[in-house]
Amino acid sequence: MRSGISLLMFGVVFLASGVVCRGEGSATPPNVLLIVADDLGWSDLSCYGGEIPTPHCARLAREGLQLTRFYSTGRCCPSRGALLTGQYPHRVGLGHMTIDLKRPGYRGRVDPDVPVLAQLLKAKGYATYLSGKWHLGTDDPTRHGFDEFYGTLVSAKTFWDPAHLLRLPAGRPRREYPAGTFYATDAVTDQALDFLDQARNETGKPWFLYLAYHAPHFPLHARLEDIARHASRYQVGWDQIRQARFARQVELGLFAETAQLSPRSPYWDYGEQHTGVNPGWDSLDAERRADLARRMAIYAAMVDRLDQNVGRVLKSLEEHAEADNTLVIFCSDNGACAEWDPHGFDISSSPQNILHTGDQLEQMGSAGTFHSVGSGWANASNTPFRMYKHYNHEGGISSPCLIRFPGRIQAAGRIDNTPAHLIDLVPTILGASGQTDLAGYPGKSLAPLFDQQSLS
Repeated sequence: MRSGISLLMFGVVFLASGVVCRGEGSATPPNVLLIVADDLGWSDLSCYGGEIPTPHCARLAREGLQLTRFYSTGRCCPSRGALLTGQYPHRVGLGHMTIDLKRPGYRGRVDPDVPVLAQLLKAKGYATYLSGKWHLGTDDPTRHGFDEFYGTLVSAKTFWDPAHLLRLPAGRPRREYPAGTFYATDAVTDQALDFLDQARNETGKPWFLYLAYHAPHFPLHARLEDIARHASRYQVGWDQIRQARFARQVELGLFAETAQLSPRSPYWDYGEQHTGVNPGWDSLDAERRADLARRMAIYAAMVDRLDQNVGRVLKSLEEHAEADNTLVIFCSDNGACAEWDPHGFDISSSPQNILHTGDQLEQMGSAGTFHSVGSGWANASNTPFRMYKHYNHEGGISSPCLIRFPGRIQAAGRIDNTPAHLIDLVPTILGASGQTDLAGYPGKSLAPLFDQQSLS
């Protein structure tokens, strides 16, 4: 099966390698900017009803296409496997996480015989870059078609230490940061902008940039100035936040007025056994509410900073007259993460929880700390859906998806309710690059949606 997939896929590449035109006859192939957030809930962006100001993502929606029924898988690695290969994750060895279970479909890494998107575009003359999170195994991403890589092979353990991020191939230049100034989301963008300058100044090629942020995945780490903007916002609790988000979603036209908000979702313990339902906010004591409000303020700050950095990249495209010839896609790898209960966890990924009080609250989110947001707030992030990451309920597999492609998307600013999936992005991108033969992919190009047509 593996050799059959790989031969077919590479056959598609070589048959189409001479086709470098944009989808409708342009002599200039488009650049491709693929932005992926990590564990971002469906309703966290303002254009999906969230209260966190995310003007740059909202701009993508306003100038492009906003999908409301776009699906991922319930976990990081399977989603990224589907995203970058255009295949269902079990077909490429990533049915679970980066642990080799010694069974077909569960090898813990992307099958080396299956080309990823970087290889496909590189064969078509693109310069290819990855800044951020790989998580398709521990293989060097430059062995899978990326010319340059900066980031982590797996999840981030901290946002504060530059030593946790690799630069490959070995010996390539990387930025240096004065002590106390490094923050991973900013640094990933810094390197991405350096990659784009390299493409413009050295290669003369169209470029593919996979910008895979670690945020807002735990640990909850954020700059103090970002936290301060959200410090009081979440004291009202998750019940009011869910209700307010849902009301805005209806107002924005994401749901009909007859739609109903789902009840609070169950949560599970470390052994993934259901142990209860998220409690009402008012049932918690004052100290617990203060701890949890701080956690969500840090999470919101991480989303805020992510959006700021999206804005930096969009500004760079404008400054270099590339915005009109760049396909931009933004999505998340899965829904918000509930690990492990309503109180969240501390001290690495374990079920241990620490109740922070008094001056301890101000230290949350700083270097040397490790927190998660917990199931109550994750439930709010996934408004109006049930459940979370890990699950194949809507809350686990529903992802925001924004597509901007100037000159190709008709009636920009549209909301589209057509069901779509991560496996559709590779054929969409290859089609935009001029490739017409998309045989061998289970997904479909989303290009008909650009013209307000059906995918069927």
